[in-house]
Amino acid sequence: MSAQSYLTSIEQQTGTTPRALIGLAAAAGLTASSKAGEIGAWFKSEHGLGHGHAMTLAQIIRNLDTIDLANPTPAGPPPGSIGRLWLDGEATRPSP
Repeated sequence: MSAQSYLTSIEQQTGTTPRALIGLAAAAGLTASSKAGEIGAWFKSEHGLGHGHAMTLAQIIRNLDTIDLANPTPAGPPPGSIGRLWLDGEATRPSP
């Protein structure tokens, strides 16, 4: 499953866009400098996400400036196979 597919599944499960979930995590004090496990645990407990979905969001938060397609000038390549992702919800996602 691709990271973008995970985001679609997360949105369907929670009814909230990935960007909104990232904002909620930021409001809870979770940032790029937080440990991935801490971020993932928060998404599991607060939003009922499974491990893979929670850790996908954790990696996005930790690398947001390289992953976010809305950022026209990324700070470098995204980590590993995560790629650049659309975070504003499936309804507004541009065609590939």
